Amino acid sequence: MNIIVKSFAVGAIALATVACASQKKQASTDKQSAPRQQAGPQQGGRQQGGPPSFSQLLTEMDANKDGKLAKSEVKGPLIDNFSKIDADNDGFLTEAELKNAPRPQRNGPGK
Repeated sequence: MNIIVKSFAVGAIALATVACASQKKQASTDKQSAPRQQAGPQQGGRQQGGPPSFSQLLTEMDANKDGKLAKSEVKGPLIDNFSKIDADNDGFLTEAELKNAPRPQRNGPGK
């Protein structure tokens, strides 16, 4: 009878060990497959190290939601360079005009 009890105990310990290892493996797999949340342009964040996209500018500045940026709607460096960027001189900045706009010169340290 002692042998039966010992065999049963060893079997129970082995089963518990396998079950625990299986749960740890499943938890590890769940962590790896979980989608990661990152702030980025699609969530309203700006691209790091670069200028904002046209859609970001529209979200931030296009008050009348017409898909263009009027001089009265823009701010910052865009207002200072509006006439340079507005290639057709219609009083609005379009996506094409912003893509073709001259890049601002930076006079930072070391330049």
